Amino acid sequence: MARHLDGLPRNWHKAAAMTPALTRRQWFATAALGAFAVTPLAAAAAATTAVPATPAPVGPAGLTYDTDILVCGGGPAGVAAALNAARLGCKTLLIERYGRLGGMGVHARVWPLMGRVARNRLVREIQRKVGNFDPELADLHYADLLEQAGVKLLLHTWATGPLLRGNRITGVRAFSKQGTITLNAKLVIDATGDADIAAAAGVPCDIGREGDGLVQPMTIQFCVEGVADGARHCGGEEAARGAKLAGGETWESVTTRAQKSGELPPTVGVVRTYKMGRRGKACVNATQVNGLFGTNVEDLTRAELDGRRQAVRVVAFMRKHLPGYEHCYISHMPAVIGVRETRRIRGLAQLTRADLVAGRTWPDAIVRGATFGIDIHNPAGSGQAENRRDKSVQGSAARVKPYDIPARCVIPQNVDGLLVAGRCISGTHEAHASYRVQNISMAIGAGVGALAATALTDNTPPASTDIAKVQKILFTDA
Repeated sequence: MARHLDGLPRNWHKAAAMTPALTRRQWFATAALGAFAVTPLAAAAAATTAVPATPAPVGPAGLTYDTDILVCGGGPAGVAAALNAARLGCKTLLIERYGRLGGMGVHARVWPLMGRVARNRLVREIQRKVGNFDPELADLHYADLLEQAGVKLLLHTWATGPLLRGNRITGVRAFSKQGTITLNAKLVIDATGDADIAAAAGVPCDIGREGDGLVQPMTIQFCVEGVADGARHCGGEEAARGAKLAGGETWESVTTRAQKSGELPPTVGVVRTYKMGRRGKACVNATQVNGLFGTNVEDLTRAELDGRRQAVRVVAFMRKHLPGYEHCYISHMPAVIGVRETRRIRGLAQLTRADLVAGRTWPDAIVRGATFGIDIHNPAGSGQAENRRDKSVQGSAARVKPYDIPARCVIPQNVDGLLVAGRCISGTHEAHASYRVQNISMAIGAGVGALAATALTDNTPPASTDIAKVQKILFTDA
């Protein structure tokens, strides 16, 4: 009697009986190929095509797409870039390596979306669409906007390298369940967050801070439920420093003591909680994996496991010490660890800490009025890397004045036909710590999409495109 196999229809043996040219051994060989083969069973079930005597080859000979603008990466920067490019009349294709749009906000549950920008039309529209950001639904809101704009979308498509003609990028190679894909484009936008395409194309990049090259730590940000009504939420170092518990002790001092005693991991000195839209639910940003790099697969593996184990310890600590969290439990772990910092390209200009502190404006601005502190999660310890007055204080972020981001920071050196959007634009370690957040990255993407479309329409290189036209697209009068 035929056995049922997981993953096959219960009547698979009946369908197999309809294909006399296919032996039992051939059938099992075909089934083992899974998603990588077009099985004879599919044809038999349809009853419209003759069943071949041997399995189909693994993957097609190769798929090819031609487009005006190719966006690699479906996070906030990539979504905004693709939206502006398509709305300005360019044939636009966006590829995303995972099955959902939204980047770190969706996959790593990095919530809430932080940072502010001034007078940006598209950012305002996206924020109205997404509303009070919900990682369970945000990807659908992004998809609605893209589909309405006519963007061609390919999920589960991983960019593996650039197509180059001399020093000009002409597209990207990608891989999917169907095998290799060739994506030809007039302009490519690298919105991978890690400058994957730019680095592979030969664009010089920087990683980490000056001196020791360390990057900001990675974090498993997770959600808990079972939080009591009225429980306190401490969303940062300053809030933890000012939040007093019963007896007058601050939340920061309780956390720091647990860190020193070993109740918490040595890199966890701040436990930040954020109220989410649903009753009894909170988002927790506390775990911290130091000394590892988000572009190294072995480091990523270690970080995923270490970060999730830290999360279990953090919840046990919260249940014991944080009022209102006595019965909390982990309800959602992220699909991937949150990565704050990897490569930063070297562009035609570079943003620095001095630019942010002074609130510098630029004539070729594609982002105006960006505001977020220089938020450097300590690469060599816990808390903030700055303003650590003593061992009992976890530091705080340096303040900035509203600053511009110029177009020259998204135009890489050495390679033509390529723009970069999101956290991997040209800037120092300190500047990156401010503009890396999602709302500012979204604004960068909006600017890059408008710049790319205008350059193609006017048949000019991005570096010499009329920036006044781009700014008119991007900014409102108030």
